Amino acid sequence: MTAYAICHLEDVRIGPDILAYLQAIDATLERHGGRFLVHGATPEIVEGDWPGDLVIIAFPAMDDARSWYRSPGYQAIASLRSDNARCRAMLVEGVAADYRATDVIARLVGG
Repeated sequence: MTAYAICHLEDVRIGPDILAYLQAIDATLERHGGRFLVHGATPEIVEGDWPGDLVIIAFPAMDDARSWYRSPGYQAIASLRSDNARCRAMLVEGVAADYRATDVIARLVGG
């Protein structure tokens, strides 16, 4: 099942560290099958508020997303981002192509 690394970035301070991060991140993704779906896009907000930008990276499976995030290659550059932006980051598993909203009912009510 496809998994995603999602990051909500605020107050990014563009400078040498962020530039170095951007130059290095693609190489960290390749080994884990990761690819950008959304990178630094400012969303069109239709409800609520969302200050900042959005990044979404797809991975073949949750294990790939976890191994990328925990990898020495990514951990070596992660502070270049975190020291220069406020960020909320998460890893989340997607759903199957045939998934329907009602599929969650069994999980919610145990049936």
